[in-house]
Amino acid sequence: MAINTASSVPTNTGSADSSAATAGIPGDPEPTTSFTFGELLSSRTVIGQTLKELGETHDNLWVLTPDIGATLVEFRDTYPDRFVDVGLSEQACVGIAAGLANEGNIPVVSGMLPFLSMRALEQVRSDICYPNLPVKIVGTHGGLVGNGGSTHYAVEDLGLMTSLVNMTVTSIGDPLMVGEVLRQSMSMTGPLYIRLAVGKKDKVIYEPGSVAVEIGKGITAREGTDLTLFAHGETVSQALEAAEVLAAEHGIDARVVDMFTLKPIDADLIQRCAEETGRFVVVEDHLAYGGLASQVSDVIADRGLRLEGFRRLGIPQVFAGFGEDTELRDKHGYGLQATVDAALAVTENRPSACANQGSAA
Repeated sequence: MAINTASSVPTNTGSADSSAATAGIPGDPEPTTSFTFGELLSSRTVIGQTLKELGETHDNLWVLTPDIGATLVEFRDTYPDRFVDVGLSEQACVGIAAGLANEGNIPVVSGMLPFLSMRALEQVRSDICYPNLPVKIVGTHGGLVGNGGSTHYAVEDLGLMTSLVNMTVTSIGDPLMVGEVLRQSMSMTGPLYIRLAVGKKDKVIYEPGSVAVEIGKGITAREGTDLTLFAHGETVSQALEAAEVLAAEHGIDARVVDMFTLKPIDADLIQRCAEETGRFVVVEDHLAYGGLASQVSDVIADRGLRLEGFRRLGIPQVFAGFGEDTELRDKHGYGLQATVDAALAVTENRPSACANQGSAA
């Protein structure tokens, strides 16, 4: 899909009523600010604005946080009776959300994913997923972002969440998509997991109105015929950059798929890409096994798809340590150059490249 990199657009585009709406940020009827595609925007700001907007039309919407609520002040100040900060206790936060959902409410839990996905895993599984409650878990620090060290990186979270019965799992790179996913989720009957990076300076990947956002469907961010680059979250913009390098320097036409929903996975799109390009590279800011690459591999196996080349790039079985995100991606073999190299390997159809599943093996 062609992306216009030169347009300036108002921030109030998008529809809250469509099940497959175009990405936009919530706002007032009259635009107050504008931004340019490719610039940085805060996902946390989008979350705060969207929840305040939704609180006006959903009087059963509650917002809860385990002491990570600085960007929720708009909802807190407008609807103080429906805002709960439990302090540093993710288990309690999830448990309270489950109780509210049992009473017919729509709770949104906002916090840091390393702790919501692991410290509160039992509560998510037993209190939310088991009764299939409409609790939304929205969090930051998915992947090696924030320079907080291994205890503050969520790198196992997608493997954990996709394994849970009834859980819908998303990983979003474009901040404008967060609001649309939240709006769509208001009609969901079961739980939802929304994974973000730091959420402070996120690159706007899509020109608003250029792509349809629908939970459960992947987005073809760039068309191509030689191979498909699958990515989610922060690595979508990296995959797009890699595709530009491949085209300009190597004459390779790479398709880029933003598989922002990992569960349910868009198996039909994966099959179409297999039939049309025949070669896959999956790059993600997550452990190389258990995340998107594993989901894609399951579809390949279950549907008996044939590929000429496959490569997965992600975090190997190490605790990654400290560093900036781009530095750590390069160190662990799934940065920009590694993505380009993997694409070159599968398009040249070298047997060794197809057998070696990247540095993450």
